[in-house]
Amino acid sequence: MVPLAIARPLLVARVTRSEGAQGGRGSSREMGAVPIRLAFPELGEAELAEIAAVLRSGRLTMGPKVAEFEGELAQVCGVDHAVAVSSGTAALHLAVLALGIGPGDEVIVPAYTFPATANAVVLAGASPVLVDVDPQTMNVEPDRIYEAVTPRTRAVLAVHLFGRPLDWEALQSAVPPEVTLLEDAAGALGARWQGMPCGGLGLLGCLSFHPRKIVTTGEGGAVTTSDSEIADGVRRLRHHGIEPRGEFEIAQPGTNYRLSDVLCALGLPQLHRLEEVLARREELAAAYGERLAGVVETPSAGTGDRHGWQAYVIQLDRRDEALAALRAAGIEAQIGTYALHRLRAYSDQGPFPGADRAYERALALPFHTRLTEGDLDRVAAFLTSL
Repeated sequence: MVPLAIARPLLVARVTRSEGAQGGRGSSREMGAVPIRLAFPELGEAELAEIAAVLRSGRLTMGPKVAEFEGELAQVCGVDHAVAVSSGTAALHLAVLALGIGPGDEVIVPAYTFPATANAVVLAGASPVLVDVDPQTMNVEPDRIYEAVTPRTRAVLAVHLFGRPLDWEALQSAVPPEVTLLEDAAGALGARWQGMPCGGLGLLGCLSFHPRKIVTTGEGGAVTTSDSEIADGVRRLRHHGIEPRGEFEIAQPGTNYRLSDVLCALGLPQLHRLEEVLARREELAAAYGERLAGVVETPSAGTGDRHGWQAYVIQLDRRDEALAALRAAGIEAQIGTYALHRLRAYSDQGPFPGADRAYERALALPFHTRLTEGDLDRVAAFLTSL
């Protein structure tokens, strides 16, 4: 067998500013022509060893690594069950289906979020009702949710955007008890609202393990819950509708949204060092904040909350000009996410001035643990010069 090559896991030694100033790795002279990546997954020898063990076992799907990965996720999110699925979108779709939501039902969704949040509602046959966001936090405004609830409202699909915990208490106060609260915690693994883990606040939580997330399986996701009956429903739906226990039976057709043992093995070592990686990302966020204070609007969490730091998203005027200039300078950057009512599929709703403002001003900077002090200096200097 030809051995696989794989990047060593970062948590590299930090480069000081003085090293950068003397022409070391972080110097603008040396780094000027070297691109700074937007994201870089946390992969290394531990992941390679876990994958090799799966390959040697011959159990490539629905095997022991899936169960192990699910157990670790449940512990991180403070719930009884985690059900691994093929993507974050699959998690959202199955969460909605598991509640029996369908045609004639409404689900409230932030107007500023990745389109998968609303798409999952449409895929279930229900209607997403967009609600505006706070342009500063970029999270949904609970007062707007209160105004949007109708007799057809079955659930709120609330997003902890970019890892910033939503004010869960305010959200609970905004809806009647018969409206179910679901979490889109795709970017909030490890984040905490008032000490309680995101992904465990609602009846169900939905996670993503896309390469830009703090834990990645390449593609993948999970549904989290402490409700055993709902967890079994999600397990059934991810596996063609087959009953998870007892004799083979299908009462309701399902999907194939399984996540393989190979991909779960990829994610396990990252879960084991989640706190270490999150602590390093907190350091990077603080370092960015120090450099960019007074230059742009920098992100933060609410008092008593812990940000998940899936991305570092600033806000500034003339965002598109800044994005183009950063890319031209070899600094990878991206818009924050999307104002859904600006997409043709959801253009019948609006206006949403908060979502418009966030969409026009939000900019995701390079953010991963391979960044050096010199990289941060270079990004900050460039933004300061605009």
